[in-house]
Parts: sequence; structure tokens; C-alpha cells
Amino acid sequence: MTVGRLFPRDDADEIRGAVLALRRGTGLPVAFGGLVRPGGRHRMVITELAGTTTGALRGLAIAAGAGLGGKVLALGLPLRVDDYPVAPTISHEYDTPVFAEGLRSVVAVPVVTGREVRAVLYGAVRQRLPFGDRLVAAAVDVGRDLERRLADRDATRKALAALRTAPARTDRDRGGPEWEQVRQAHAELRGLLRRIDDPELRDRLDAVADRLAGAVAGPDRPASAVALSPRETDVLACVALGCTNADAAMQLGLGPETVKSYLRSAMRKLGAHTRLEVVVAARRAGLLP
Repeated sequence: MTVGRLFPRDDADEIRGAVLALRRGTGLPVAFGGLVRPGGRHRMVITELAGTTTGALRGLAIAAGAGLGGKVLALGLPLRVDDYPVAPTISHEYDTPVFAEGLRSVVAVPVVTGREVRAVLYGAVRQRLPFGDRLVAAAVDVGRDLERRLADRDATRKALAALRTAPARTDRDRGGPEWEQVRQAHAELRGLLRRIDDPELRDRLDAVADRLAGAVAGPDRPASAVALSPRETDVLACVALGCTNADAAMQLGLGPETVKSYLRSAMRKLGAHTRLEVVVAARRAGLLP
């Protein structure tokens, strides 16, 4: 299964959802935003609009440092202006489309992943209305949720890319650095599964991880009679990398005692008595790469 089939929608859909969430969460009548274009000059292009009455802002390319959004791009901080047309704290390269839409008070928040501004979200009204801290905080919360969603999608793509390059090897030679990378990717993928909201995508990725483990086991090996729960498999994937219970808990968003419970259950099912034994048994059963 290709990444394209796993992600039938692109990141623009996440921006669109965030723009609508910003409008709902703040009560502002106008919201818009867009992704930063990779390569070349640091630019963000406004592609998603909600509550606008003209097309003046659609497709507008925002350069770093220019206007309110460009300043947000450059600083990576949420900013607001109470009266855009005369705001002395920003430059005014984009006054014409802003005036065409009749916007006055505007807030803009950055969406940051990997220490880079990935997108900018805006909320606005058509009258001079100073925004309070609570409204700005609500806009920032929407941006943080979008950051999490984009970061999870990025990490999932990265893990899937590593899994696609998994070498077809036997038990004898599954000890090299290539396999450690595959196992790391598998563990990251299983950890990400529990944070993905889309149930269809989560099920597809779960199937990819399971197929990888089965393929690693080899076509001539019978299917395992042991059935682990998804969480038991998640915990074993972390333990296989040498994670402590505390490390696995942090990776999976669980409590250490919960991790310990899943680990004990997996040990019981696989007839193992130590962490090493349960990892070896899971690999032999084709439950882990």
C-alpha cells in the first residue's frame, strides 16, 4: 500500500479543517490560512478561506517579514493588530487585498513543526475591535492542534518510507543496522497509530505494521497462534528497542503501570519470563520485525 493511498487527502485538508475550527473556536466571522511553500524565498500562500466575501485573499503569497502574516513567519510568534490599515507595527505590502475584503482587526498564529513555521492561520473582523488575550489563546490552541496533526502525518510518512525499504532477510541476518532502522520505524509507527484521529487511516496503518511483521517472518513460516492486542504489540515494539517501561509509556502516551500490565500479558501469552525472551518469542512468531 502506497503512502498516497494511505493519505487520500493532502495537508491542505488539515489547513481547511483548522481554518473552520479557528472560526468556530474564536467566534470571528472571517478565517483563512495556508501552508508555507518549500524551497526558494520563505513564502506562505493563502489557499483556505472561510467567511470571506471576495476572492482578494485567495492565492496571495506572503513573504517572510511582510505584513502581519509575514512577520509571524519571520518570528514564529502569534501577533495581532487592532486596526490593520493604520497599524504601525507591520509593513503594508498587502493593504490592497486586505482593504478589498474590508478587514480591520486581525490575529495571525504560526503553525510550527520541526522548528520551522509550516503554516499561518488568521482570524479577522471587519471593524476595529481590540482582541483580548482569551481570543488569541483560542486561536493559538487551534494552531497547536494543527501542529500535532501535521507532525503526526510527517512522522507516519517517515516511518512508512523506512518500512518500504525493509530488506527481505532471514532470522540469521536480521541483526544489522538496517534492521535496527526498520524496527525503530515500526515502533514509531505503532506509537503514532494511537494518536491519529482518522479511524480509517489508523486501521490502514495498523494493517501495514502487521503486514510488515508477517513479511519479515517469511512466507514459509506458519501464522502465529498467539494473538496480541494492539497495545500489547505497541509495548513489545518499544521493548524490542531497549525502552524501559517509562520510555515506552512516554512514547505511547500511557502510564508506566499500564505498560507493565500490557508487557506481563504479552509475556504470559508468549510463554516468556524476561523482556529478552518475550521479544525473541514475538519475532519468532512473526509479531515483530
